[in-house]
Amino acid sequence: MKATHSLVGLGTLGVGVLYAVGAIPIKSDAGYAGVGPNFLPWVVSIALMICGVLLFREAHRGGFRYLEDPSGADRGDWPAFLWVSAGILLNAALITTIGFILSCALCFMLAVRGFKIAEGRRDFSAKAWVVDYAVGAAIAAPVFWLFTQLLAINLPGLTQTGWL
Repeated sequence: MKATHSLVGLGTLGVGVLYAVGAIPIKSDAGYAGVGPNFLPWVVSIALMICGVLLFREAHRGGFRYLEDPSGADRGDWPAFLWVSAGILLNAALITTIGFILSCALCFMLAVRGFKIAEGRRDFSAKAWVVDYAVGAAIAAPVFWLFTQLLAINLPGLTQTGWL
C-alpha cells in the first residue's frame, strides 16, 4: 500500500463531502421535469464519495497495481497553461455579457489550443480556431438547454428566449 494512493481516495472522498455540504442549501423544489436544482449537485457529490471510498479500498488492497509510469514532459508547459488559464478566466469574465454558450465555446477553444500546444501541434490556422469553437458550442448548447429548458435553472443567455 502506498500512502499517496490512500490520499487520492481520501481526497476524492473529501471533495465529495464538500460538494454535499455545498448542495445542502440549494432548494429542492421540483422544476419542470420533476427534479429540482439540487439534483445534479447531489448526484455528483454521491458519485465522488463512492469513488473516493472505492479508491481508498483499492489502495489498501495493494494499491494501483496496474498503474503505468507517467508519460509526458518532466516539467509543465507554461504556454499551454496560459492558454487554458486564459480560456477559464475569459469564460468567467464574459459569461454574463455574451451568454453561457458563447463564453463556454470560447473557453473550450482556448483550452484545446493549450492542449494542442502541449502536444507539440501548433496549428494556428483559421480553420482550426473555427472547428474548435464550433465543437465547444456543440457541447455547450445542449448543456445550456438541459439546464434552462429541462431543469428550469437560469443560466446567462445571449437572448431572453432561453435558447441562446
